[in-house]
Amino acid sequence: MRKPALNDETLLKIEKPARYIGNEVNSVMKDKNNVEIRFAMCFPDVYEIGMSHLGMKILYEMFNRREDVWCERVFSPWPDLHRIMKEKDISLFALESQDSLSEFDFIGITLQYEMCYTNILQILDLAHLPLLAADRTAQMPIVIGGGPCTYNPEPVAAFFDLIYIGEGEISYDPLFDLYKQAKREGWSRREFLVHAASIPGIYVPLLYDVYYKADGTIEKMVPNTPGVPEKVQKQLVMDFSGSVYPTKPVVPFIKITQDRVVLELMRGCIRGCRFCQAGQIYRPTREKNVEVLKQYADEMLRSTGYDEISLTSLSSSDYSMLEELVNYLIDHFKDKGVNISLPSLRIDAFSLDVMSKVQDIRKSSLTFAPEAGSQHMRDVINKGLTEEDILHGAGLAFEGGWQKVKLYFMLGLPQETDEDMRAIAELANKIAVRYYEIPKEKRNGKCQITVSTSFFIPKPFTPFQWARMYEKEEYQRRAKVVNDAVKEQLNRKSIKYNWHETDVSVLEGILARGDRKMAQAIRYAYEDGALFDSWSEFYNHDRWQRAFAKAGIDTDFYTMRERMEDEIFPWDFIDDGVTKEYLLREWRRSKQGEVTKNCRMQCSGCGANQYGGGVCVENQNQIS
Repeated sequence: MRKPALNDETLLKIEKPARYIGNEVNSVMKDKNNVEIRFAMCFPDVYEIGMSHLGMKILYEMFNRREDVWCERVFSPWPDLHRIMKEKDISLFALESQDSLSEFDFIGITLQYEMCYTNILQILDLAHLPLLAADRTAQMPIVIGGGPCTYNPEPVAAFFDLIYIGEGEISYDPLFDLYKQAKREGWSRREFLVHAASIPGIYVPLLYDVYYKADGTIEKMVPNTPGVPEKVQKQLVMDFSGSVYPTKPVVPFIKITQDRVVLELMRGCIRGCRFCQAGQIYRPTREKNVEVLKQYADEMLRSTGYDEISLTSLSSSDYSMLEELVNYLIDHFKDKGVNISLPSLRIDAFSLDVMSKVQDIRKSSLTFAPEAGSQHMRDVINKGLTEEDILHGAGLAFEGGWQKVKLYFMLGLPQETDEDMRAIAELANKIAVRYYEIPKEKRNGKCQITVSTSFFIPKPFTPFQWARMYEKEEYQRRAKVVNDAVKEQLNRKSIKYNWHETDVSVLEGILARGDRKMAQAIRYAYEDGALFDSWSEFYNHDRWQRAFAKAGIDTDFYTMRERMEDEIFPWDFIDDGVTKEYLLREWRRSKQGEVTKNCRMQCSGCGANQYGGGVCVENQNQIS
């Protein structure tokens, strides 16, 4: 019988004990004595966030299909339990078996966003493991990282034995087979790591050395062991319709962030927005067969009991079979009380027609993401939207019965002027004017426009990876420019303005493009109490300032300068498929305000067609 890791007394002292007890519907139980590999799948955030993560669900399904592997789930303990575990020396445990992580062969940690980096150290600390990979012994689990932040893993590289670059469906089976061979033949820990480095997509930080120039930039990064590749190539699943998918996902006892069935329509995006990392690293675009999606919808609703289904991708409007899929879901499930959620749609006549079929218009709001208020800035970022497109879409929405609109923008973009900032408020006002142009009898109440701005953060493998950031005072000034401009609009009573915190954005920018020197500061911050930094109630800016000072890091070096075109970046050892030459060409085009057509209209020569398939090979006319 399974022994709980926490007793009743402890569970009664903490918030939401259901986060830690396991035994949920569809969780996988195996006999640990009948498997060869035990894998602890860790998400370094609270249960409700981690349980909503699709990538974790896919790998949980994939690993547990193997008879020789048992994959279990682990989430960051909330601060109340973290404190008790430290006081009573309770080891972090997996939900299924309640066993300590020290009993596992692998500890896999998802690197989903930079602000979870101190939670990575929480997991290692509570697992009673050395924080640094170099300090671990042969008997300890192999710590492997994966997820979008691995496209610059260097700030946390010192904490990982292995880092997987790309989509997990490809190289884990060879890695597990190699590990079984290593156990049979008695390899040392280092021997296993050296062999693992030859598996496509596997990066072993200890096997590479970084050399710096006098100015602090990187001179070179080279393998320190024979046979280790100079470049690590990202892995992509090209047979997307035939790949593993969790048709029986674990159903939590408590409400989670994405508490519904999720259908992944496609990966990648054809649009080429210059600020968007996901739009670059997931190239080329790959669609899932509509018949497969119909089958998944049937199976998942039946196996979970959910009453909502969400269609997810970076740009769902670009899924070629969206109309057929939506009509199928409506015909089969709408009368059964199943709601259909459609995020990531472009606001056009087709999308609005689709949404009107699945949404209660009087209760719902529409979301536009123009990202910039002026046409000048939308061209700079290659958004591919004109003001006419936006106002026409808004007009169609208002005529269709909607009156609540959410608008998302970024501040601090390259080449942004005060005029561009004021244009955000002016665009919101024009949308309100468009609403009041509709005959009164056709309006659905008062127009409500919510404008939200976040601060632009340059990310690796984007054309804007060369761009600079600003100090928090400048971001605050820019938010004030927008706020003042909103107050000047004729329809200001219909417009509400929100903006994100500046300190967190600056820190995210430092970590996003940081190098190996960051690891020491992250460790100092954790030891000083940093945890759940993406949660505003826990974030402490002074704590991070102390950590950077103690580590001797000048943060302005990472944020306040535009990168040189020939600079070697910490992530240049990764072959992303999208070439640096293409990204540099797009960076230069942004400075001229030149728009690059989307992948369905014309191939921009980004390099991702080396993988074959995807929409990028439909038209091979190159842009020089």
